Amino acid sequence: MGTQLLARGLRGGECGMLWNVDRPGDVREIHNVYRSAGSDLITTNSFGGSKFMLNRHGLVDRVEELNRAAAQIARAASGEAGWVLGDVGPFGDFLEPVGETTTDQLRDTFRVQIEALLTGGADAILLETMSDPAEAVVGIEVAKDSNAGVPVIVTYAFQKTAPGVFRTMMGISVEEAIRRATDSGAQIVGANCGSQLDLKDYVELAKQIVAVADRAHVIIQPNAGSPRTEGDRTVYDATPEQMAATTLELLAAGVKIVGGCCGTTSDHLSAISRALKSVR
Repeated sequence: MGTQLLARGLRGGECGMLWNVDRPGDVREIHNVYRSAGSDLITTNSFGGSKFMLNRHGLVDRVEELNRAAAQIARAASGEAGWVLGDVGPFGDFLEPVGETTTDQLRDTFRVQIEALLTGGADAILLETMSDPAEAVVGIEVAKDSNAGVPVIVTYAFQKTAPGVFRTMMGISVEEAIRRATDSGAQIVGANCGSQLDLKDYVELAKQIVAVADRAHVIIQPNAGSPRTEGDRTVYDATPEQMAATTLELLAAGVKIVGGCCGTTSDHLSAISRALKSVR
């Protein structure tokens, strides 16, 4: 979403969530493009929608408005058959004792955002790019309290610390991160936006997640390859064909839902969709 907003004129440092009310047509068109590419699940434009994150833009008093609008736009674009995932990203700091934010403060922050997303029409809550299981657990609990029937998805951002070894930024292992989420009630768990992971790394990571996910379904949203810098641009080199081939490997590993994170264009998602349908 961020990449697509920038391509349509969002300037670096600006708040992309303001487009939910200032330029809703552009946000809906982004959703429409990915929906047309074959995406069954549409993610709301609300990754930085917590009170802590919006406060950096002087928008702390508009948390409910911007998150509700994000869900309403995605709802309109997804149609009857599509699912809207209410996107909740990290709150941008650390919980005690590493940071100064208490669990109660985080719970109140997540509640405002999650309830606004559900009011706007989200079908599920996606807690993504998590690095601290404690933060993910608070989000799961709030989502369950806000709507006991809503599916909750948790995806972590992992980095490779050694060949075949993956940990979050907080140093948390795959097993601990996934088990903390499933034990707290997440029905779908997985990974997105891995730091410096190539497509083969995502397949290996997926196997490890499937092995510990128990009854939860597994979702993997790879970046379009490992990013590299080209001048002032971040470039992702994986082709749609490579993403499609990786999709088949992920399915063989036991993954149930496949998507894309940074660098993933509608062409990538279209290729992924075709790969999925070829084995249905």
